[in-house]
Amino acid sequence: MWSSDLMALMLIIECLEVGLSTLSKAAMRRGMSDFVFVVYSNALSVPILLFCCLLFHRRRLPPPLTLSILCRIFILGFISCSTQMFLFVGIRYSSPTLASAMTDLVPAFTFMLAIISRMEKLDLKAGSCRAKCIGTIVSIIGALIVTIYKGPQIAFASSAFKILDENLRSQISNWVIGGFLLAISAVSIALFYVVQTSIIRDYPAELMLTFICHIFVTMQSSIVSLIAERDPSAWRLKPDVELIAVGYSAVLVLAFRGTAYAWVLHKKGPVFVAMFKPVAIVIAVVMGVTFLGDVLHLGSVIGAAIIAFGFYTVMWGKAKEEIEDMTTSGVDSSSHKDPLLQKKSTQV
Repeated sequence: MWSSDLMALMLIIECLEVGLSTLSKAAMRRGMSDFVFVVYSNALSVPILLFCCLLFHRRRLPPPLTLSILCRIFILGFISCSTQMFLFVGIRYSSPTLASAMTDLVPAFTFMLAIISRMEKLDLKAGSCRAKCIGTIVSIIGALIVTIYKGPQIAFASSAFKILDENLRSQISNWVIGGFLLAISAVSIALFYVVQTSIIRDYPAELMLTFICHIFVTMQSSIVSLIAERDPSAWRLKPDVELIAVGYSAVLVLAFRGTAYAWVLHKKGPVFVAMFKPVAIVIAVVMGVTFLGDVLHLGSVIGAAIIAFGFYTVMWGKAKEEIEDMTTSGVDSSSHKDPLLQKKSTQV
């Protein structure tokens, strides 16, 4: 069953990710390039992870790294790079609240990919499997509502908490484009979970895997950013919220969260990690309205409620499935013992 420590760790990570979305949005409103942000964040995380690897593996060496594993990590880095690009460009076009709402799709996409890769079993005769399928469909419907239907404004941020200039807050975000990019990032996150889980099973060194992955992400994102960002001034970090956002992303999100994700994926699999994504919408709404001056719309509330219902349906089905598996394994073990008992009773 699920450990309370693992659940607490996943909730902390979701809080850190929402904080990153809020900080990155604030930094982008100050003029920071989202492409440059991805490069600097990953580049700063590399020496941090290197130091951690040297400490952790000073006595116990990691497993040997084969060419096949290295190629798979390169592909994993490409998926991570694409995910970050789509995510932060989508946040620039929309808001952290929409980003958190769209990441609620991650459990649905992860479940489907896990079925395709045979990490999850599909048996429609079982109630747990039906619940997971229904929850997946409901989550997708909720995400479509959040993206397509914005609705009337139902809450405004208090002027006492606004931290950005009025001219920056008054910019109109392209909701549909942002939602589309964030939906692509949700698919990429789900694919990242599944691919990373498959690699960890063959190369069980979470810290080393995260370190090598971020080296590849830094290289790949640098190439993309040099092509997409031609303005040399965009590569200059200002000593304000931009620098804070990069440091926060590198230390708390990419280094800490990346390693923690790899460890939890090794322990519980991709579906368990993805199931905590919908928690972020509540945190994002509070942070976005309070600190960014975002306006809360009816469509976001309705869609988030539908997504949350779908999420908890999937979670209930997953929990029930684990109980059924434990019951089945218990029955099987007892059935193996029955012949021995019968033999002893016959001899008596």
